[in-house]
Amino acid sequence: MTAVHDAIMSVDLIVLMRDASVSTGNGDMFVFDLIKQAEKPAVLLLNKTDKLKDKAALLPLIEGYSSEFEFAEIVPVSALKGDAIDDLLASIVKHLPEGEPLFADDEMTDQSTRIIAAEMVREKILQSTGEEIPYVTAVVTEVFDESKPGITRIYCAIYVERSSQKKIVIGKMGSRIKDIGTKARVDIEKAAWQKSFLKIIRQGRRRLAEPRTRSRRYRYPRMSETPPKRWFAVDVEADAPAAEAVEYAFNTSKL
Repeated sequence: MTAVHDAIMSVDLIVLMRDASVSTGNGDMFVFDLIKQAEKPAVLLLNKTDKLKDKAALLPLIEGYSSEFEFAEIVPVSALKGDAIDDLLASIVKHLPEGEPLFADDEMTDQSTRIIAAEMVREKILQSTGEEIPYVTAVVTEVFDESKPGITRIYCAIYVERSSQKKIVIGKMGSRIKDIGTKARVDIEKAAWQKSFLKIIRQGRRRLAEPRTRSRRYRYPRMSETPPKRWFAVDVEADAPAAEAVEYAFNTSKL
């Protein structure tokens, strides 16, 4: 909790997101108490309004939160349908203080390309599998080789929670992993400004580490770290002519 508290105290604006389609639980109140203690400007984001048949159901929720804390703004949205997302972004910008630029105009991120590549692969996994694969699924760039001019060779490892999730990620006859790899490679090539070869290494373990350790190791890992024992792996390649590579991996690996 020290890391959470430090993060809250270091920002200029807090966005508190609540699932507006369910009743308020102990976890919601615990997070709300953290916001009140921080005494920082905050925006209340009420998500999943698309699940509400009557939008008037938002009123008691808004009144309950407003009576205990003065939010800079309250914005109901539907992230799934994209409703009021522009309003949310405008509200965030409106309440952020002006200051000197931290980065140059041509700098889009402070993350390395290898981390961005891993996040692009993870994005495609979550988009493709939906709720079939839990969000603790992680991707690590094991190899990022730019030694050959004009092409970048990238090996990404996908870590999942259970052995049964391997087949979900791979899909029938390798169709899903092929689609994930192909779409991720297109985005990676746009970011890297050159042709890329992407190899996806499927890995998993029965039990992931505790959340704090997991987020440090699997989301933004030190590249010198090695996966713990008792992991299983299936190599699946997803490059430009992805069909042959995926078929080969599917037929020669134990799923």
